[in-house]
Amino acid sequence: MTTYRFAGFWRRLAAYMIDGFIISAIFTVLMIIATVSYVTGALSSDGGALMSKITDPAQMTSLSMSVWAFSSVLNIAYFTCFHGATGRTPGKRVMGLQVISVEGTRISYGTAFLRTVGYLVSSLVFCLGYIWIGFDKKKQGWHDKIAGTVVIVRDIPAGGAGITIPAGVDRTQTPAGVDQSSTDFMPAEIKTPPAHSGVGDAGEDVQKIP
Repeated sequence: MTTYRFAGFWRRLAAYMIDGFIISAIFTVLMIIATVSYVTGALSSDGGALMSKITDPAQMTSLSMSVWAFSSVLNIAYFTCFHGATGRTPGKRVMGLQVISVEGTRISYGTAFLRTVGYLVSSLVFCLGYIWIGFDKKKQGWHDKIAGTVVIVRDIPAGGAGITIPAGVDRTQTPAGVDQSSTDFMPAEIKTPPAHSGVGDAGEDVQKIP
């Protein structure tokens, strides 16, 4: 049985920023390709029509909405696919984090999608749902509570509070009790030492998980 510490706010923020950079890079490349293709096609047929569309406020508003919708779909697809597959985005891999269920099992694509949509809820009211991570006993944001997930520091077993997961783990996929020859999960248990405050990731003050 191994106990994994719940990931704190700053470590998760660093992972999210890495993922944000990757998503922005993908979005920029795709937008450049789409823009070049569109402009090239428009100029080859009627350059005047292109200029009229660019200067038309209604057309630009419609274009802006389309770009926003594409960006939202890209974000949802990115986090849903990575979290549903392994519970680890590239950013979380770099920071040694993983998303699992509160029972200690690997999450499904459906749960990953629900958690990603929950980001919208966490971003409300000055991103209070994200800030909540720094004060919650299990370090759950609102999106985690909606989807029933927790984020653990997978690569560093905890010395104190955290979530305890049975041995026999496929460490390349999930710390949720997966054997190399089986996809069945074993239930995890929460380790509950006396509640007190301590120091978490990067030296920030955190509340120990009861």
